[in-house]
Amino acid sequence: MRTLDFDFYLPEALIAQHPTKNRSASRLLTLDGNTGNIQDAMFTDLLEALNSGDLLVLNDTRVIKARLFGEKSTGGKIEVMIERVVDAHHAQAQIKASRAPKMGSKLMIAGKVEAEVIGRQEDLFLLQFNDSHEVMDILDLHGNLPLPPYITHAVDADDENRYQTVFAKHAGAVAAPTAGLHFDDTMLNQLKDKGVNIAFVTLHVGAGTFKPVKAELIADHKMHSEIYTIPQATVDLIKTTRDHGGKVTAVGTTALRALESAAQHPTLQAGQGETSIFITPGFSFKVVDRLLTNFHLPKSTLLMLVSAFAGFENTMRAYQHAIEKQYRFFSYGDAMLIERKHNLTD
Repeated sequence: MRTLDFDFYLPEALIAQHPTKNRSASRLLTLDGNTGNIQDAMFTDLLEALNSGDLLVLNDTRVIKARLFGEKSTGGKIEVMIERVVDAHHAQAQIKASRAPKMGSKLMIAGKVEAEVIGRQEDLFLLQFNDSHEVMDILDLHGNLPLPPYITHAVDADDENRYQTVFAKHAGAVAAPTAGLHFDDTMLNQLKDKGVNIAFVTLHVGAGTFKPVKAELIADHKMHSEIYTIPQATVDLIKTTRDHGGKVTAVGTTALRALESAAQHPTLQAGQGETSIFITPGFSFKVVDRLLTNFHLPKSTLLMLVSAFAGFENTMRAYQHAIEKQYRFFSYGDAMLIERKHNLTD
């Protein structure tokens, strides 16, 4: 398929710049990938959509303050976006500068911390931080929350709270697993009271999630790589759910990518791995029955994943419906609940 097949016009006014007042106050569009049926609902209606014995799988990654500002030794201003913390004193990063720094270049971060460029792979630079503090401490002290590029306001206190899930635990993401932003503690407890089981995976979302697909044919696109962890307890809960006829709902494309990546062995395996899986129409899903997700950018790999899950025509029709009904799009926007299409030949 062509990248242009996944393009659509989105009025700028529908890009959510701020979260709803309450986490669970968003709207919910439901899409049945088998019948193509679309319904408008509220996010709290998820309580009715899930049944006792179903399993909800959440991504418990925590967003780090990955954006740093500083200057090169020549005085030129730079912006550093940490992509991955490698160890206590090393990190991979994207660097915005008038000229790309060379190997051995010294960078001064926030006027206080020195970093040296010691390697490069494509658009990522390997930095060594020459400081008594570890990288995570440096980010906490000098970093800024990495809001997506389509959110135009400066980071404020509300963002510090709301661009993080209530169940965030393991630090490492540079973008939030946004489908999880809709849940508050009250709703999670209501789901548990109903008999819905909850499990966790960790996938540290990289800045590549915003990388546009530039290839004319989607098969020519190279995916970014991300680290994930699947606990044994999650594998066990998925098996129990299957054995008792329940359904597995992945909260977000990140949770889905982690689960489906770990199921390529060929059975679902617990443990840590690294994935650059690119899910496009025709993909054979092995684990996830339902997907809860936000609305994604045109021509993005995430929209391609949703099209693989729900069917291409169903997905594009649902997006057009969402635009007509003025749903809020992207990270702070509304949500979709999708029943997987079983005949994936379209």
